[in-house]
Amino acid sequence: MKTKPFNPAEFLQSDEEITQYLSEAYDDENPEVFVIALGNVAKVRGVSEVAKASGLNRESLYKIFSGKAKPQWGTIHALMHALGFNLRNIA
Repeated sequence: MKTKPFNPAEFLQSDEEITQYLSEAYDDENPEVFVIALGNVAKVRGVSEVAKASGLNRESLYKIFSGKAKPQWGTIHALMHALGFNLRNIA
C-alpha cells in the first residue's frame, strides 16, 4: 500500500473551514502549530497573492512557513489581515 503525506490545504475549501482550522491551531499549546496553519492557508490562497496583500517578501514567508524563521507579532498580524482573518473570528 502506498500513502502520501497529509496535506491539510486540500481540505480547506471555505472560509468557515479555514476559520475552524485556524481556531484549532490557535488553541494548540505550541505556537508553531498556528504558524504552520497560517502557512497552509496561505498556500490555499496563493503565497504570492498573500505576500502582495501583506506587504511581506514571498521568500520570507516561505522561511517562516518552513520553520527556518520565527515571525514577530507584526508579521503574524499582517498575514492574518492579508488572509482576511482576525483573532475575533478564530479565537
